[in-house]
This record gives sequence, C-alpha cells and structure tokens, in this order.
Amino acid sequence: MCSNHGNRAVVYSGPGKVEVQSIDAPKLALGNRACQHGVILKVISTNICGSDQHMVRGRTTASPGLVLGHEITGQIVECGRDVEYLDVGDIVSVPFNIACGRCRNCKEGNTGVCLNVNPARPGAAYGYVDMGGWVGGQSEYVMVPYADFNLLKFPDRDRAMEKIRDLTLLSDIFPTGYHGAVTAGVQPGSTVYVAGAGPVGLAAAASAQLLGAACVIVGDMNPHRLEQARSFGCETIDLRQDASVPELLEQILGEPEVDAGIDCVGFEAHSHGCSHHREQPAIVLNTMMEVTRAGGGIGVPGLYVTGDPGAVDEAAKTGQLSMRFGLGWAKSHYFVTGQCPVMKYHRQLMQAILWDKIDIAAAVNVQVISLDDAPEGYADFDEGAAKKFVIDPHGMIAA
Repeated sequence: MCSNHGNRAVVYSGPGKVEVQSIDAPKLALGNRACQHGVILKVISTNICGSDQHMVRGRTTASPGLVLGHEITGQIVECGRDVEYLDVGDIVSVPFNIACGRCRNCKEGNTGVCLNVNPARPGAAYGYVDMGGWVGGQSEYVMVPYADFNLLKFPDRDRAMEKIRDLTLLSDIFPTGYHGAVTAGVQPGSTVYVAGAGPVGLAAAASAQLLGAACVIVGDMNPHRLEQARSFGCETIDLRQDASVPELLEQILGEPEVDAGIDCVGFEAHSHGCSHHREQPAIVLNTMMEVTRAGGGIGVPGLYVTGDPGAVDEAAKTGQLSMRFGLGWAKSHYFVTGQCPVMKYHRQLMQAILWDKIDIAAAVNVQVISLDDAPEGYADFDEGAAKKFVIDPHGMIAA
C-alpha cells in the first residue's frame, strides 16, 4: 500500500514553471467520505500532454499548486472494498475522463461528459483546470475512482510491459486522435487533412491510416514535427509558406479539398504564411471549412476553452471565436467536438497494439524520461520537440 511510501509529483507553480514536489500519498477517499469503489495505483507511466502545456503557459485559469497529469498507466497496489473485477497487481490503463458509470451520459457512452464527477460542469479529468479538482497522475501514486467501470486491464503483464511505450498512449492521445479520425468520417480510400503535427495530430494521422485512408496530409509550421509525420508515410505541408492551404493540398491531391478534416491544434492557433507568428485562434476551424469537401466531416479533438486569460482579444478570452460558420453551413459540414470518450475506443486500440497492427509509439516518437526530468521535458515540448514525453516515475520501463 502506498501509504507506507512517500509520493512525489509534477506541480504547476505558475506561468512557465513546473516543479517536482512531495505531495500527500493518495487515500481511498473523496473529501471526507471513503471511496470504496476506487483503487490506488503505482504509476508505471504518465505522459506530458499538449493540453497540460496550455496550463503551464498560463493560458488557462489554472491556479499554482495544481498536480498535473491525466495520462496514466499503473499497477494496482490497493483496492477499495467495492471493487469486484480488478485485483492488486493488475496493470491497467486509466482513461483521462473520470466517469461514474451511473449517469445518463455514461450509460450512453458519453463518458467525456459524465454528470456526477464535477460539480462545475459535465466532464472531469485528473490534474486539469475546471475538471473537478481531481489530483493529477504525474506522480508516483494516484487514486482512481469508479475503478471497475473506468479501468482497462491489460490481459498479460509481461506482454504489457513489452508494449508499454505504446500502451501508455491509450489513456488519451491514441483514442483522442482516433476519435478525431472516426468522427471526421475517415474510411478506406479517404483523403484526410490533419492540422497540427504534435502528438495528437500524429496519433490522428496514424489512426486515419489504420482506418484505411488513401492519403493523409499533415500541416504544421515545425519542420521537425513534419519530418516525424513523414516517417510513417504521411504527406506534409509546411504552413510557413505563403501559398494557401487549398493550394498546397492541390499540389499533392490534384484538387484543393479533402474528404475529412481533423483539427489537432486548438485555441492557440497561429496564422499561416509570412504572418505565422501572429495568433489567430479560429484560423484552423475556418481553414477546415474551406478545405473539407461539401458533405464532409470535421473532427475537432484540438482543445478549445471557455477561459483564456492570455488570448489576443476580449472575445477570445471567453472562448468566443470569429468563425466563418456560414461556409460550413453552406457546405453541409458536420463538426464533432469535445473530449474523446476514451472507453469507446481503448479496448480495440489495445488489441491493435498487442497484435502489431499499429506502431503508435514510433509514430509519435515516445521518449521515456524520469520524474525528476519532467520540468526539462515540459520545456523541450514547449519549444516544439517532435517527441511524446513519457514519465517513468519508478524506473519500471527502464528496467
């Protein structure tokens, strides 16, 4: 049981700053009441996410002292009395969505907007602003509630540890990228444009390939990330060029439109071309409407927020963006937004990993680091490293 040990974690300590600090050991408790449906995990791997970076940059209303981390894979070291189908020693993937399994939305499969785990609004996550106050998992130990419902147990421990660099991505970015591709309508033979070559964009591109897309084109302004996209067979466009996105797509496809568009950038988007240093939060959404064929779908796994104190204008500070929505209406587009409901996809994606149908760790360029190296990992990621940083708090991956 982790109560016999210390607990160290990555903590947001103000804009641009993260620190590794000692925090309380987790308990099977929710406030003043026991949490007998929960488990305590010894964290095997916990990943740095692009959405964590928004907080660390000071682009959300997150307060200093927040324990970060919502991408968690771990080994159960303690079970609550009401946990029936999991045991101490099991290795499990933790969906970043916290879901009760009891409310209407959970029963309909919409676990990203559970009604019971966040008093402020539907939906909760570990270690994230406005997401219910749950302690994050970039730590040595963490408590997970509603364990029987939430957790995905890996069927074989040795096989799981062999594939841990891939399986760690099941907690968020692989299902999130896959969700973006599925909801955009990607199917065999599709042409796909993915905006953003960060880890989620790369996961979306790899997912589109898994779904049978004929051509996946990834756009970004970071040449190292574009090179990473090319490493597993994607076409790429460099958005620093002065040519428009439709022109760049036409050079590859022979036409300026695609069947499906996936926005993996979100609210910190920047202009294309020679003005690419200028922030323009709605540009990706507007570009997607421009380049997606009439009747096509647009998946939006990229993060958009209701509060952005660092936004370029007063409207954007409250999430109000200048979208050319009439174009999307005229082209009969459909949009799918919001948190990925991880449980909808993680079991089948686990099987795809275990049976070598996808090499997702290579696609997103996983780099394993220690807990003490997490602040440096955040800094490197913020500078645009074409890597997915995976924290190994106990040296279990290294071993």
